[in-house]
Amino acid sequence: MADAAPLYETYMRAPLRFTRGEGVWLVAENGERYLDFAAGVAVNSLGHAHPHLVAALKDQADKVWHLSNLYEVPGQEILGRRLTEATFADKVFFTNSGAEALECAIKTARRYHFAKGHPGKFHIITFDGAFHGRTIATIAAGGQEKYIEGFGPKAPGFLKVPFGDITAVKDSITEETAAILIEPVQGEGGIRPVPKEFMQELRQLCDEYGLLLILDEVQSGVGRTGRLFAYEWSGVAPDIMAVAKGIGGGFPLGACLATNEAAAGMVAGTHGSTYGGNPLAMAVGNAVLDVVLEDGFLDHVRDIALVFRQGLAALKDRFPEIIEDVRGEGLMLGIKAKIPVADLLKAVRAEKLLGVPAGDNVLRLLPPLTVTAEEAREGLARIERAAEKLTAAKAA
Repeated sequence: MADAAPLYETYMRAPLRFTRGEGVWLVAENGERYLDFAAGVAVNSLGHAHPHLVAALKDQADKVWHLSNLYEVPGQEILGRRLTEATFADKVFFTNSGAEALECAIKTARRYHFAKGHPGKFHIITFDGAFHGRTIATIAAGGQEKYIEGFGPKAPGFLKVPFGDITAVKDSITEETAAILIEPVQGEGGIRPVPKEFMQELRQLCDEYGLLLILDEVQSGVGRTGRLFAYEWSGVAPDIMAVAKGIGGGFPLGACLATNEAAAGMVAGTHGSTYGGNPLAMAVGNAVLDVVLEDGFLDHVRDIALVFRQGLAALKDRFPEIIEDVRGEGLMLGIKAKIPVADLLKAVRAEKLLGVPAGDNVLRLLPPLTVTAEEAREGLARIERAAEKLTAAKAA
């Protein structure tokens, strides 16, 4: 057993080892350079080794790393204020991950109704194709059997309905319903944006029945879709929102945002996190916002997204046997493949381009938001070469 790998065998890792990164590029041990359109699954929002983020982390590392939440952490006040001023929210709870942000969101919604004298209102309506994390509660919320199997009984309180079916949502509301939880753009589910009208109808149902609208913006937030948060495209605001991934630019950081009303039940002692909101994470989170909130940054994301969409549409027309559809918003893009997505991923990786597989046979393209038009075109050229080789192989 001495040669057995010491790690849990829960990942199907690609045989690639990267030693450093530069912007949208990753450099492997053998010196080969890869165009990184995976960005650590939408995490490295400003690319690799961004100088402003590196400086912020190094500066804080020389001061203090960890304090816990027994004391005030000034960086939390600063980042919390910036997030509330830029969004619908009044309150923020900092976490270390997206799943923890969702746990906080779920607890916030349930506690809201408890504090109102309705402890029986704890059910949350969710949607087919959703992914909300890997904890016992969040796999139940996502409702996908492949993630639930083998981990005991499914945590109660979650009811899954068909994606986009407002009648099914309305028919599922009972006296026990507390909230509706949805991703504005499904990530793991195959880059499926929620139609603007459907989001507006969900808001109306929540208002009509006294429910809370919870948005999972773990993957779609912090500029990924060309707005600071994807809910802005719909013209409606949630009551609670979970954020992570891009907010830390590569450093583990998440947050649960809520209105004063929605957070009213979360009084002292009801929730906590030892590491959440630590000084290192706060320094990096504030540095990310320094860049993302700069004038013109989100305009850049939208401009580059247009380059991608036009390029991918042209590839879809040229290679109909490989590419069935192009989906997404901003720089959260998906190629629905006609062939097994694993084959498409292997082909683009052979061209030294990295992507992320998703549900519904989709390859996700999640480049850093700092990607240039030139780098976007280089990525499209690599996808084109992959498609040419796949088409030739299919013909043969």
